[in-house]
Amino acid sequence: MFSIPGKQAVTITPAAVKQITRLMERDNRAGLRVGVKKGGCAGMEYTMDYVDEADPNDEVVEQDGARVLIAPMAQMFLFGTEIDYETTLLESGFRFRNPNVADECGCGESIKFKDVEELTAERGQP
Repeated sequence: MFSIPGKQAVTITPAAVKQITRLMERDNRAGLRVGVKKGGCAGMEYTMDYVDEADPNDEVVEQDGARVLIAPMAQMFLFGTEIDYETTLLESGFRFRNPNVADECGCGESIKFKDVEELTAERGQP
């Protein structure tokens, strides 16, 4: 599990907290699990699922009643990400401001992460 003592893995904006807690309460769920998977034109995509319980290996971030569970394989790639919820005239949804992204596709649905070696070096990890 990747973490830095005393630092949350992700931050959650007030708009995202409101949406996460609303959906947790509506569906009586334990939290929102966030992960990544292979796919899309840039190579990777975010995954999001409301779950009934945390996996023992999830990184848990709780803020003002919202609970975000980060899947083990995604922890290094999501560290430092801000999760927001935005509503525009055409759409609404969660947005990820992720410092670990090297590139993203034009549609904004898929991302390419920096190499593991580069991420590790940036964080001063061996």
